[in-house]
Amino acid sequence: MILIKRKIFITRKPPEHVLSNLKKHFEVDIWDSEEVQIPREELLERIHQYDGLLCLLTESIDQEVLEKGVNLKVISNLAVGYNNIGIEEASLRGIMITNTPGVLTETTADLTFALMLATSRRLIEASNHLREGKWQTWSPMFLTGMDVHGATLGIIGLGEIGAAVARRAKGFNMNLLYTSRNRKHALEAELGISYTDFDTLLQTSDYVCILTPFTKETQNMITIKELKQMKKTAILINTARGGIVNEADLVQALSEGHIWGAGLDVFEHEPVPVNHPLLQFPNVVTLPHIGSASVQTRTKMWELAARNLADALQGHQPPNLVNKIGFQN
Repeated sequence: MILIKRKIFITRKPPEHVLSNLKKHFEVDIWDSEEVQIPREELLERIHQYDGLLCLLTESIDQEVLEKGVNLKVISNLAVGYNNIGIEEASLRGIMITNTPGVLTETTADLTFALMLATSRRLIEASNHLREGKWQTWSPMFLTGMDVHGATLGIIGLGEIGAAVARRAKGFNMNLLYTSRNRKHALEAELGISYTDFDTLLQTSDYVCILTPFTKETQNMITIKELKQMKKTAILINTARGGIVNEADLVQALSEGHIWGAGLDVFEHEPVPVNHPLLQFPNVVTLPHIGSASVQTRTKMWELAARNLADALQGHQPPNLVNKIGFQN
């Protein structure tokens, strides 16, 4: 008897060992480019062929794609978040959705804290000053920034990454505050972090760090109203999702001096053009969504995404099933 392999499509080239393992069990097609994402028109044209899809946050897997993907059994997202996928529509169609949590927690926390340090101490601005030949002398107040040690850090969303950031902040003797949909009593005891309401966190924190998922409730959570509540010496850090912060309002707040600076790894629409208003401020450190970008972590993410995909197509419950389709107790 001839066994027909299920077909899968991967929207970016994975590490060779991941690809080899998948090819042992499936017929695999990939979009073989690191620089250019698959055009939406091509994804729409091809998706009907496949039983499984391994995609990135850059792909919008909305109702139109799901309608075309008539054979899809599983969509494996190479990310913790999955706001790029129409979860409800996929669930109605019996399509499993998986993600890659856990493996990127510590690496993303590293980047979050690095972004806080880079913004507060004006590291990019200082480096550019030196490289451009502008350093002529030493002066006591030259390129002075803001202290991190002993400052108050307010974390919005005390999940795994938020807790990991708080652990790093303890080493800097920071005063820790958080706000979250649910209180985390065990973490409060472990980390010495205090729960407070949203407004109080904004008003009292020297650093406001956004680490909450992107949902309908958190979209535009930070507008000019919230930014005006922050200290004029405060710094906003966002390594969660761009849509949580209203970018036009952030531009206004920075222009009018309502906050001291910002560190951003994420934007509402990615990638951003070089003329994006937020790239024009010297007191804003901007990064191209590299929160989990270490060799070790991205490799683990690929391995986990591939396992999620393979398990689902082989009749097993994937380790990170988001919508529980087909595996209700």
